[in-house]
Amino acid sequence: MWLKERFGLGVPVVGAPMANVSGGKLTAAISAAGGLGMLGAGSAVTADWIRTEGAVAAAGGNPYGIGLMAWSVDERPEHLDAVLELKPALVSLSFGDYTPYVEALQKEGIVVATQAGTVADARQAIDAGVDVIVARGAEAGGHGRNEVATLPLLQAILDLTDRPVLAAGGISGPRGLAAVLAAGAAGGWIGTAFLTCVEALTSEPVRRRVIEADETDTVYGTVFDAASRAGWPDEFGGRALRNDFFDSWVGREEELKTKDSGHADYVEGTRAGDPTRASIYAGQGVGALTGQPTAAEVLEGFASYRTYLQAASNQ
Repeated sequence: MWLKERFGLGVPVVGAPMANVSGGKLTAAISAAGGLGMLGAGSAVTADWIRTEGAVAAAGGNPYGIGLMAWSVDERPEHLDAVLELKPALVSLSFGDYTPYVEALQKEGIVVATQAGTVADARQAIDAGVDVIVARGAEAGGHGRNEVATLPLLQAILDLTDRPVLAAGGISGPRGLAAVLAAGAAGGWIGTAFLTCVEALTSEPVRRRVIEADETDTVYGTVFDAASRAGWPDEFGGRALRNDFFDSWVGREEELKTKDSGHADYVEGTRAGDPTRASIYAGQGVGALTGQPTAAEVLEGFASYRTYLQAASNQ
């Protein structure tokens, strides 16, 4: 498998870079357990935060990665500078024009990935020369497109290219991982399954809400981005847990972008970790979360994918 050959992974799982969730501690824990952890460098962090958390991620000596948003790098080039200093094994650049940054990363020996939500996105990635494509389906938590589900997208992208393709969206356990591997994916790009890990940055009230949620509790939209005013392009909405704040503003996103009271309410809710007002990004696999495991325990669960692959081969 490509992930094993390139990074020496024991389990074909890459931990998705989740802002405000996957800091250095979770990143290191995933990598230590046989996967590839990724630091989620959100647009609001400083370059020094990336350096500090990157050092934590690297301390164990295992390969790790960092996720950046192209639109944010345009505004905060110092984020890319910090990543180039750290030289992680993998860098994900998505959501915007990442083309100008690919060569600089590859010159440092860094593997470059990007998330594709459509076949057109995948073609753009191929033209840009990225090393690995993440087929991010609409089921996935966090930001991206809501156009195509994981399985049809994965199949279409695999038919398009010989480059390694990782599958993202709705892969909540070993059965899902076995399914995408059987289809031809090089591995799973997993986020939601790590949300409540003890090593995650997730606050306690948010952890409780995530554990209570079922597979029908997520919603896709741009409400939280309009409220946060972080700068996310409207092209890329986000899948998160539905809450009172979302319901009160959905359909009024343009108003929310300039409504200071709405922005203040969202910011206050985020600081307080109030699940009724804060954005809690999670995918449709959230219903599988029932507790607060270690990252190693999550990876151990995914490692049993071989059982399901074997069962399928015996059919």
